[in-house]
Amino acid sequence: MGTKKLLFVFNPFSGKGQVKGKLFPIVDCFVKAGYEVTIYPTQCRQDAMELVEKQAGRYALVVCCGGDGTLDEVVTGMMRREPRLPIGYIPAGSTNDFAVSLGIPKQMARAAQIAVDGKAFACDIGSFNEDYFVYIAAFGLFTDVSYATRQDLKNRLGHVAYLLEGIKRLPGILQSQRMRIQYGDQVIEDEFIYGMVTNSISAGGFKNITGKNVKLDDGLFEVTLIRMPKNPLELNAIIGSLTNLIDDTDCIYTFKASQLYIQSLEKVAWTLDGEYGGRHCEVAIQNQKQAIQIMVRNAQ
Repeated sequence: MGTKKLLFVFNPFSGKGQVKGKLFPIVDCFVKAGYEVTIYPTQCRQDAMELVEKQAGRYALVVCCGGDGTLDEVVTGMMRREPRLPIGYIPAGSTNDFAVSLGIPKQMARAAQIAVDGKAFACDIGSFNEDYFVYIAAFGLFTDVSYATRQDLKNRLGHVAYLLEGIKRLPGILQSQRMRIQYGDQVIEDEFIYGMVTNSISAGGFKNITGKNVKLDDGLFEVTLIRMPKNPLELNAIIGSLTNLIDDTDCIYTFKASQLYIQSLEKVAWTLDGEYGGRHCEVAIQNQKQAIQIMVRNAQ
């Protein structure tokens, strides 16, 4: 009987580069589970995506270790091929929003064990024009902070780095975009300062900010849109609503949708899973229901 093969892709710079010191226990865990392991440290942006798209067919399981951006690349590569393999995920980034949603622990050895011994969970994935995202597509206020913040700052300061980068931008943050958003038979037209389309219970390290009754496999996104406040009172209402996680202002639209079509007169910069997603006047977002299997812990 042939040995099962596992492809282990890791970003050596994610988080504080801590994976480098944990390689032995991680790989040892894989070998003890009966796998022949190929180890690949990513070399540049989109490296993991191309590797998985072209090479995943040689393996029984792909496991990635890194931040949300690394997971995004591996999932995108898997979405671009058939057949698709299960993906194990060992979080090692600054926020690891999606790992929180999946209940995957921060401890690398435990996450590695789940990757090989857990159960496969069929998870929704978002398509974004010709691209994909795992858990969030966003535009507007602070959305470029995660990819504009230097990696060494992220490593040293974590959440504080994002906050510092955001505070530096405060004098000019309230820039709005006129947008037309269509979902189902509904249409919204307004001036927006922020929007996020999510499939996660956590965004930017903040739990429960994406909405209530979030399920990762129901074929629906949670959508949050914040319109331009007309005065300081409305701005305070928006801040209070986000801080207290209570939607009690008409400045914020929240709804669930399986697909959206978004148009704007000017090109708008988007982020996909915290990475730069390009500038677009037209965006088609579709929920690919239960498109990727991710290894999660077995029910106790």
